[in-house]
Amino acid sequence: MCFFQRATAHPHCNNPRLSSRVTYTPLHSDTANARFCQSVKRSRPRRAPSPPPVVLAPGEEAHWEVLERVLFVYAKLNPGQGYVQGMNEIIGPIYYVLATSPEHAEHAEADCFWLFTALMAEVRDLFIRTLDDSESGIGRLMGRLMDTLAVHDRVTAGKLNQQGIREQYFAFRWLSLLFSQEFALPDVIRVWDSVLSRTDTHAFLVHFATAMIIMQRDTILSGDFAANMKLLQNYPPCDVLQILNKAVHLSTGADGGW
Repeated sequence: MCFFQRATAHPHCNNPRLSSRVTYTPLHSDTANARFCQSVKRSRPRRAPSPPPVVLAPGEEAHWEVLERVLFVYAKLNPGQGYVQGMNEIIGPIYYVLATSPEHAEHAEADCFWLFTALMAEVRDLFIRTLDDSESGIGRLMGRLMDTLAVHDRVTAGKLNQQGIREQYFAFRWLSLLFSQEFALPDVIRVWDSVLSRTDTHAFLVHFATAMIIMQRDTILSGDFAANMKLLQNYPPCDVLQILNKAVHLSTGADGGW
């Protein structure tokens, strides 16, 4: 998004840029995290054409540099977890809300750090490979998604199973990135308002993902493997309020299923 390339109104220019203070070490391809790379290949998000780079004046600092600094500090303070690909997608909406608020813009960086830290305390297990199959790990969460879908819409669940469309192909990104890549930013903020205001965050993530699939029921039942893979990996524009309403019904047991 071009917003993150623009200059912040509250730069920290007293210290050298982070990029000039950090030593970069090449990473051999055989040491890359195969788990995440494979999942990203299967579940690659849509990418709009990159806008031309914004040229900043001396003394200015881009919003992305603020985020880079926040993530760097978080990784240094959490060496057991460090930085994991995808954290930048989660921190983006938090910072955007703060930086565009006249009331909070001046201290957006500090507030963003603490809010991101609090959010990661809720979902950090989704980023730790050794916890994939734990109760709060991404593997268990994806399994609960398909189990929930089978309860509420066994026909659609059966169709996906028949076509060999596994949850890893689409739900890995949905759940680990909290749907931040599936909708436009204003819709992501609206979804997060509902998800993060609940005490059962993980359960509602599952119900929201289930609702996303059920809302596309007719299209999925009439589609072949290629069409349904494309649909789930590139979720079509929609009214997120309808999905949220469906998710609430699923979470309260008000939905009778198919």
